[in-house]
Amino acid sequence: MQWFLLYLALGVVSGFFAGLLGIGGGSVMVPLLVMLFSAQDFPVGEVMHLALGTSLAAILFTSISSMWTHHAHGAVVWPIVFRITPGILLGTMFGAKVASLVPSRELAILFTVFILYTSVQMIANFKPRPGRAMPGFWGTGAAGAGIGAFSCLVAIGGGALSVPFMLWCNVGVRQAIGTSAAIGFPVAVGGALGYVFNGWRVAHLPSYSLGFVYLPAVAGLVFASVLTAPVGARLAHRLPVMRLRQIFAVMLMLLAVKMLWGLAGK
Repeated sequence: MQWFLLYLALGVVSGFFAGLLGIGGGSVMVPLLVMLFSAQDFPVGEVMHLALGTSLAAILFTSISSMWTHHAHGAVVWPIVFRITPGILLGTMFGAKVASLVPSRELAILFTVFILYTSVQMIANFKPRPGRAMPGFWGTGAAGAGIGAFSCLVAIGGGALSVPFMLWCNVGVRQAIGTSAAIGFPVAVGGALGYVFNGWRVAHLPSYSLGFVYLPAVAGLVFASVLTAPVGARLAHRLPVMRLRQIFAVMLMLLAVKMLWGLAGK
């Protein structure tokens, strides 16, 4: 029960910030899940895979709630979502396969480097200059494949990649964030299924695991995050989001480094 309560608390935080900032809740979930799974003595070699798969499975449900709220505010550009989804699904399945072949520590290093990079961007409030219009079906699909593959490797909803891509393609900030929340759903679907499939025959995983998805953690994360994601999404239209992103970025950097330090010591 104490672990489930911790999963609930993590769901409250990750769901709120996913809705507020338009970024994948995995940025918070993954490092904290690694710490919780390590404290429960889960297999060291699979801790990172379990954290990534569990995070994406939870994001699947959170993204529905966040997507609906942004849609209600007219911030989702659905034609972009429909064009990018096929590529997203292909990319996430490929990313999950690659992740299953990479050891936990190397995945942790990749995740930490990515979080440091995106955090610096958030602190500097970097925005790509609009340089072109959105590409057609095939171009958007190719971009989606890249976004999906890398999002699956670091278990994010894709916002850290899809938002800059859409800003570069002359999509407004508000619409880019809302559309990113919607894109998080196919990212999570393809990623979660990929981690389930690739972890299906792995031995010595903890009880109640479905491949690389730990179901008790998913239940706690989803129950809490589905409630808090809409709150964050509504506040995104009222609060100084850019300033909050900068504060959040510093917290992410500390979490990622702490996670990597913990895995390096095992």
